[in-house]
Amino acid sequence: MKKIIVVLSLVAFAGSAFAADVIEMKRGVKFDHKAHQGKITDCKTCHEKGPGKIEGFGKDLAHGKSCKGCHVEMKKGPVGCKDCHKA
Repeated sequence: MKKIIVVLSLVAFAGSAFAADVIEMKRGVKFDHKAHQGKITDCKTCHEKGPGKIEGFGKDLAHGKSCKGCHVEMKKGPVGCKDCHKA
């Protein structure tokens, strides 16, 4: 029974264990995944379909509801162009 619980726990937390701390995106944008994990406790907030890359992620999603939209809503985080695009 203990082995089953351990295996289920490992599967449940595998996404956070393998996620990169900082993800480098296009145009000089760096995303601190570890920092976001500490602030947003439900992974499904961003990863609606489960662990891994966010399906359909790109400029429209980043500038819309996902990144900028969340920062505006929470009144925390970068919202200006040069806040994210350092290069």
